[in-house]
Amino acid sequence: MTQENGTRVTKFILLGFTVQQELQYILFLVFLVIYMISIVGNVGMILLIKCDARLHTPMYFFLQNLAFVDLCYTSTITPKMLVNFLVTDKSISFSECVVQLYVYGVFATVECYLLATMAVDRYVAICNPLRYSIVMSQRVCIQLVTGSYIIASVNATTHTGFLLSLSFCNSNKINHFFCDLPPMLRLSCSNIDVNIMLIMIFVGFNLVGTLLAVFLSYLYILAAILRMPSNAGRHKAFSTCASHLTAVTMFYGTLCYMYLQPSSSESQENDKVASVFYGIVIPMLNPMIYSLRNKEVKGAVKVLMKSCS
Repeated sequence: MTQENGTRVTKFILLGFTVQQELQYILFLVFLVIYMISIVGNVGMILLIKCDARLHTPMYFFLQNLAFVDLCYTSTITPKMLVNFLVTDKSISFSECVVQLYVYGVFATVECYLLATMAVDRYVAICNPLRYSIVMSQRVCIQLVTGSYIIASVNATTHTGFLLSLSFCNSNKINHFFCDLPPMLRLSCSNIDVNIMLIMIFVGFNLVGTLLAVFLSYLYILAAILRMPSNAGRHKAFSTCASHLTAVTMFYGTLCYMYLQPSSSESQENDKVASVFYGIVIPMLNPMIYSLRNKEVKGAVKVLMKSCS
């Protein structure tokens, strides 16, 4: 392990998944396919919404930004993980590790706020349809997305800044496949009480706050749907929310599983599996969920295919 002034390492070793070499190649192919599908799906969703004028509504504006966020934060961790499946030197420089941690932290946090914003958007559309165009104006939508990035940047900057103040002199082997904050803190020989407190505060504010916004929005949505007189109206309202509710359940369910389980050596391995799911698999699934369960998106895809053919 190389150090500067005896306190800071100049590189880390990403241990990744402890499997046999033959399985490493299989995992490489599996995750390569997932990553390629994720790129095609999210880029396709962005271009589809941009090209089809019928999808220029607040709901699809947020969905377009969600696809961009999914594309960015899976691209932050997946390429390095794929390379490490094929090479023996799984090292990453200290600066690269910090940058990866920061960028991933920004986009993962933005995803939380975008999902909450989309829930509020559905609440306004179903519970206050006559005021929808006024409440969810283009200016408000841009402000909500911009606010999500500002909060996420503050969150990532705070954690990264306090991480840089730590000394790493115990080991440089990160028991993960990317530079995530909890496994990096375990390597520090400094006092990390402040860092742990900041994680609890920010995770509590970001995760619990956005999850509460989603829960309350859908509570009001459910009450409004149950008051609808016709079955057709209720079915249309449920189908409008089904895609978003599926994405929310997967994303928040995985995060809650990660942060609510007690810390142990077994939980560290479980964290890797959970990180694979919400960092690599979910960005692939989101475009499928919103395209397969959404009539407007499927209609736009059919029109695009007809125009191309």
